[in-house]
Amino acid sequence: MRRALPPLNALRAFEAAARLGSFKAAAEELGVTHGAVSQQVRGLEDWLRASLFERHNRRVMLTPAALAYLAEIGPALDRIAAATALYGHEAGAVLRVNAPSTFALRWLVPRLARFRDRHPAIRVRLETSNQPLEALADPGDVVIRGGPDIFYGTTARVFLSEQRLPVCSPGLLGRVPLREPADLRHHTLLHSASLPRLWDDWLAASGVPGLEPEAALTLDHFYLTLQAALDGIGLAMGPTALIADDLAQGRLVTPFAGPRLPARSYCTYVREGRESAEPVAAFLAWIEGEGAGEGRLPQG
Repeated sequence: MRRALPPLNALRAFEAAARLGSFKAAAEELGVTHGAVSQQVRGLEDWLRASLFERHNRRVMLTPAALAYLAEIGPALDRIAAATALYGHEAGAVLRVNAPSTFALRWLVPRLARFRDRHPAIRVRLETSNQPLEALADPGDVVIRGGPDIFYGTTARVFLSEQRLPVCSPGLLGRVPLREPADLRHHTLLHSASLPRLWDDWLAASGVPGLEPEAALTLDHFYLTLQAALDGIGLAMGPTALIADDLAQGRLVTPFAGPRLPARSYCTYVREGRESAEPVAAFLAWIEGEGAGEGRLPQG
């Protein structure tokens, strides 16, 4: 029986615009003009004889029929892409990586040039999100999160371990020395809203529970906490994996050798069956090589 299929380009344009909620964003992802996406979507609406979007000035909203259609089209296109990848037809493909914002800013982005030099035909599209893996509507090809955790239909691989301990700028120590944990009462402790108990846990492990610092500052994101430490505002609980370069170059120092709080490892999560796709396999091998031996600081 002959299949009644709409044009593939029209389906791709609709799926991208529906997923991203914007014709402009869809055009950027697909590498075409805004007008081309609009034309493809209108062509699909004519083919289906149904409206897919409600257009309000610069905003578009999916109709109920489009929501149902997207639920079928998205997974179907994913299956086509996965099946095609198994036959090695992904040269020049976009590899979509989803990573937490602090990790992306302080660890992944500074190293991506090395991946590009090694694999110039693979274009990485990095998306940042702190949502749990199960909450991601579109996880892309590789998701980086803490773990390892178990998710049905997903393979997890550890590539980077870390611990946490206090860090600060060398200039701060020059102004107000730190000889023992009790001296923290003369300093400002920097907190991250997403990890509010780090300092409490470290102070308890150091034998000074309930210590009251001179001041405390809480910031929304962990990367802001680290930036405040670099600027000499106070001390942060630094994750060893994300501050290794700063320590090596003397921008940050560790006033105490320990104790070191345990932290979850960084893992890659990939849908089962996708690990062998050429771009995914290349990225996994590269990031595991980058992570080997990192996140461990010299003792003392």
